[in-house]
Amino acid sequence: MTYSESSVEDVKHYLLDLQDRLCAAFEESDGQARFHEDAWDRPEGGGGRTRVIQDGAVFEKGGVNFSHVHGAELPAAASARRPELAGRSFQALGVSVVMHPVNPYVPTSHANVRFFIAETPGEPAVWWFGGGFDLTPYYPFDDDCRFWHQTAHELCAPFGDGVYGEHKRWCDDYFYLKHREETRGIGGLFFDDLDAWDFDTCFAYMRAVGDGYLAAYRPIVERRKHHDYGNREVGFQRYRRGRYVEFNLVYDRGTLFGLQSGGRTESILMSLPAVAHWRYDWQPEPGSPEARLGEYLQARDWV
Repeated sequence: MTYSESSVEDVKHYLLDLQDRLCAAFEESDGQARFHEDAWDRPEGGGGRTRVIQDGAVFEKGGVNFSHVHGAELPAAASARRPELAGRSFQALGVSVVMHPVNPYVPTSHANVRFFIAETPGEPAVWWFGGGFDLTPYYPFDDDCRFWHQTAHELCAPFGDGVYGEHKRWCDDYFYLKHREETRGIGGLFFDDLDAWDFDTCFAYMRAVGDGYLAAYRPIVERRKHHDYGNREVGFQRYRRGRYVEFNLVYDRGTLFGLQSGGRTESILMSLPAVAHWRYDWQPEPGSPEARLGEYLQARDWV
């Protein structure tokens, strides 16, 4: 099926529902805190609703954002790899999620699903989907890592034998801190510029990724949220959160797109943790649980 004007509303309906379902699930897992919502408008066109949870029993800080923005010219962050689209008007819809847990044994997680349309008078609209999800543990468990990737593998299977492998590699390559020579976490899925299938199939894949994120992450939260921890683990968690900040501010395309398109700054930067530390030239003690994380910060097969 081909893209039509009603397609935007179909995508928007799914994204708003996804935001509602994610917030409800995370509130249930937390049991204490609730999401605060800010609805906002963008002077250049469009707006969104930002939902943030803070100081909970399980989540120190988390955000589940919906946005639908449009403008007269596609920002450079979106057209850099497709220069033929520069100068077109655009619409961008998406849900972006980042959850920073209290307990260091619960990983940080990120997910994003999005839809772009670029248009110019007299020519067909150009559309594509993007998104994915990735996991950033501090004290990793093999069972959690395998479960995360097995869930990703299973959701990809109906779309082709090679989809998981391709989008896993893309995730490993994208969430890589070149200046640290390490991955941000254990990866997951990442895809962009997806228009190779018909519209309905691409949309179905985006939905599978959005739904799959919750199916992959919430069981890990439930397994680890009551794990005992102390000041040592919290200190290491905050140190490793610094790497998360570095990636988002130096490399992340979504952050760049949001800032370049005149998005709401507070909503764009909700992905940053409440507390992060940087220690000068600190190295974990060899053989320690903290040193073990280094074994996971490189691309590897989990399925």
